[in-house]
Amino acid sequence: MCVLALPRGGVPVAFEIAQTLHVPMDVFLVRKLGVPRNEELAMGAIATGGVRLLQPDVVEAFHISQATIDAATEEGLRELDRREKLYRDSRSAPVIEGQIIILVDDGLATGCTMRVAAAALKQQRPKHLIAAVPVAGIEALDGLGTEVNEILCAETPDSFAAVGHWYEDFSQVSDEEVGYLLQRAMQSFGHRHPFASELHLGVL
Repeated sequence: MCVLALPRGGVPVAFEIAQTLHVPMDVFLVRKLGVPRNEELAMGAIATGGVRLLQPDVVEAFHISQATIDAATEEGLRELDRREKLYRDSRSAPVIEGQIIILVDDGLATGCTMRVAAAALKQQRPKHLIAAVPVAGIEALDGLGTEVNEILCAETPDSFAAVGHWYEDFSQVSDEEVGYLLQRAMQSFGHRHPFASELHLGVL
């Protein structure tokens, strides 16, 4: 079993799950493609492996051109590459095939990033794929149902506007915090995050 976090917001949630279950934790890179001038709203998402998922209703409602989508995709791929080098570099990605995978995010609004991550992971043939989030909109969960084997969600409010509304503190998670939590998770299994020094992180 392995817990995979969607950076960056899903990392603190995944860390607590992994520590509670005493299982390894890593990240699975995915990038939301935000609507221009409304970045919190996803028009789509991309994931490691080049998988892209678009939200046709959002694209149509905001009259988003193909050129805008392609530009956002290129920018997103560059950011995925940057994070891949920062978070992992020469460290091997976790083995997915035949494993029970718990895929974690901080919540689901449209569910687009979780769906694209699940689609990309399914290509690697996990034994069982679980999506786990603290809070989600009901429509987002319904859309995710066919992509994973199981969904764990603590809260499904009837009125759901944004994930951040359900947190007392929804400050943006930094790359340094991601590296720190990855380091702590690896220490639990006798390893050390390879970029602890570059991220100026102390070893506990």
